[in-house]
Amino acid sequence: MRRNLSVYLSENMDRLMRRDRFFFNNPVFLQGLGLAPVVVAAYDLHNALVLSLAAAILLTPTRVIAALLCRRCYLRFRGAVYTLTAAVIYIAAWFCCQAVFGVGIQSVGLYLPMLVVEPIIIKRYERAKQERLSTALRKGLLTTAGFLLALLLTAAIRELLGAGTLLGAPVFSGAPLPMTQLTCGGFFVVGLLAALWRGMRNLFKKIVTMEANTK
Repeated sequence: MRRNLSVYLSENMDRLMRRDRFFFNNPVFLQGLGLAPVVVAAYDLHNALVLSLAAAILLTPTRVIAALLCRRCYLRFRGAVYTLTAAVIYIAAWFCCQAVFGVGIQSVGLYLPMLVVEPIIIKRYERAKQERLSTALRKGLLTTAGFLLALLLTAAIRELLGAGTLLGAPVFSGAPLPMTQLTCGGFFVVGLLAALWRGMRNLFKKIVTMEANTK
């Protein structure tokens, strides 16, 4: 049974990796989307949670509603449709973040409204082929999950190394690597995680191929 699974995975690995948005094709670590809020604003878990709530409210509804509206507009106008849809949904996202985090949402600065034009939210408009609503919903949810994973993981590492805390609670007596809370440190952490992510994906693919070829 295990070998049968390995054979199936080996034969369909490229397709499965393209369709996955959580691990094998993570939007941040493997596609390079959503980097601005991750490397600049998500220097601690509080900011990451604010951005996570906003992204969770924005990403999938924007993709589904825009996919519906774009059925009746030309390709050249799709960018405006996606952006305007995200701008309207952002109003609800702002009120939700304000209700949950209060004035704490100010800590992410302009990177909260910038999610409206963030490629991870609106990039789908570039493709000429129209997206079905069921596909938009499925891919929207998977992309959201993958983005939140990368955002929260990066922020946790940056806060732990840069301030020695997690959600403000002390973990270390001091900050092991304060530079990780700077923007340059954000790029450094994301770069290391991206390399590690790609290495784990390639290792998994190699193991599956070896198991599939074992008689």
